[in-house]
Amino acid sequence: MIAGVSGVDRGANLLGALSLVVADRTTDAIAGAAGQSATAAAALSALNDFLDRPTIDLLGQVLGLTSSGTVRLVDRLQDAAYVRRQPGGDGRSTVVVLTASGRRAAKRVAAARAAVLDGALAALAPGERRTLEELVSRLLAGMVRGPGAVRWMCRLCDTTACGREVGACPAADAAQRRERNLSGGPGRR
Repeated sequence: MIAGVSGVDRGANLLGALSLVVADRTTDAIAGAAGQSATAAAALSALNDFLDRPTIDLLGQVLGLTSSGTVRLVDRLQDAAYVRRQPGGDGRSTVVVLTASGRRAAKRVAAARAAVLDGALAALAPGERRTLEELVSRLLAGMVRGPGAVRWMCRLCDTTACGREVGACPAADAAQRRERNLSGGPGRR
């Protein structure tokens, strides 16, 4: 293994460079697809794929925004006719829902993200892609943060592609295992 001046080995350094270029290209693509900021695009994606009528506070947690930042974001998305506010279940909170226009924008965001990711993997043969999938699944499971974490890693995920609906998402599975272990439920070791 080759180590750099900072002590990081070559594989870690290459992973860092790859993650940065994929993130940069994804950010550009999703922002362009939404006609909004990358954070707004992530909000549209999360609202379309896994958040069902979230409060403004929960949306802010998913995106890693302050309460005031989330309110401003929702204002911009509402001005673009992508979302609307509705009263929450307790009468004190406000929930955010996608409009039909917002759903269409979210689909454009998902397609733009998919194009970047497919392009990044184009140089790999099918067997190499399966190996990468196994390795990345292990890495993701190890990077799941605890309850209350902000900037959820799944905020742009296609939850069907990751297998969440069938119990195959490495991040969701790791979070569930952690929760069972913390609560003393089945599966505790």
